[in-house]
Amino acid sequence: MKMTRRLILGSLSFAIASACVTQAFAGGLMDRISTGKSIRIGFASEPPYGFPGENNEPLGIVNTYVVEVLRRMGYKNIEPVVTDWGGLIPGLQAGRFDVITGGLAILQARCANITFSEPMMKSPVALLVKPGNPEKISSFEDIAGKGLTMVTGAGYSMIGYAKKEGVPETNIMQVPGPTEIVAAVVAERASAGVADYLSLREIAKKVGDKIEITDPDAMPEWTANYVGVGFNNDDKDFVAKFNAAQKLYLGTPAMMDALATYGYDEKMLPGDKSSEWLCSNR
Repeated sequence: MKMTRRLILGSLSFAIASACVTQAFAGGLMDRISTGKSIRIGFASEPPYGFPGENNEPLGIVNTYVVEVLRRMGYKNIEPVVTDWGGLIPGLQAGRFDVITGGLAILQARCANITFSEPMMKSPVALLVKPGNPEKISSFEDIAGKGLTMVTGAGYSMIGYAKKEGVPETNIMQVPGPTEIVAAVVAERASAGVADYLSLREIAKKVGDKIEITDPDAMPEWTANYVGVGFNNDDKDFVAKFNAAQKLYLGTPAMMDALATYGYDEKMLPGDKSSEWLCSNR
């Protein structure tokens, strides 16, 4: 009888300990999924990386990619949540989203606050100027050397890049996004707009001959962004599974076909850069 009681108590102790270990390694997102709740994808309207379609359908390069990777993982209960760019990381940390997408560059400063997936694309930086490029600007060095004012998005990685190349903070105008960047250049409130090449190319289609985009190859290679998917720091267990699934999908004909409509091509594949290296070096 005593032996049986010991066995029962031992089994209970083991079960409780196992449950505690499992809980310790399971993040909030896995908890949500296990109770049947949706995976909330937060994104801003930043074509062509991410933007809402009908009923806030998550469209764009990164949204389309993430939804397909999740589908291949067996997750189809997706809830899109549209917000402004500056609210993505705070919203993730506050628990309003489970995943954040868009043209989210993997940077050391961001890695301190969220966990990134492995990169899924390389995104070069370019400048937006008046037609004919009257100031002859092709780099951050030109902006700094000529004492010009540039405009970029609030929270964009280009702010740090510009400062690194000697552009004073007083010469960096920050606005909400690409539309406002274009407006500032067209109105001549700034001599150059700075953003990733794809975003500028997308907005230029709507503006026509009022602006011109410089050659992204003229910018230093280190300014190219590597885009990843953002997760809460407590969800590293889920990130590991996501990385394993995306490894099987990244660069496949199916992926390239799905993203080609948004302008993604082989030049944008991330190569051998890892999120660990980017978090330490960018």
